[in-house]
Amino acid sequence: MLKKGSKLYSVFNNKCPQCQEGKFFKHACTLNFKKNLSTHKTCESCGLRYMIEPSFFYGAMYVSYAITVALAVAIFIIGYFLGLGLIGSFAAIVLILLSLTPLTMRISRLLYINMFVHYKKETS
Repeated sequence: MLKKGSKLYSVFNNKCPQCQEGKFFKHACTLNFKKNLSTHKTCESCGLRYMIEPSFFYGAMYVSYAITVALAVAIFIIGYFLGLGLIGSFAAIVLILLSLTPLTMRISRLLYINMFVHYKKETS
């Protein structure tokens, strides 16, 4: 499932979606939002331009929204059945989503570019 050539390999290993060799983000996941979302202009291995068109990654906001809503619903259900009640479940949602924001933003960008760029075994 996470073999080279799959979309999930590219997403979870911070790799270029086309060659899956070069790194997508410049820095490791951090709380500094400028560093967290800074990407290379092109892939160091295959030369793919990551910014396919101007404002390309605005579409990643919709992916991020879907991930956040799914996480919030899951956290609410788990919290409610663990007996946290309505207020406790809401507090758990806020705390967990705030702490996962840097990771969700990175994953949403990687998922979004993987929707449009496909893996090629041999790139020139």
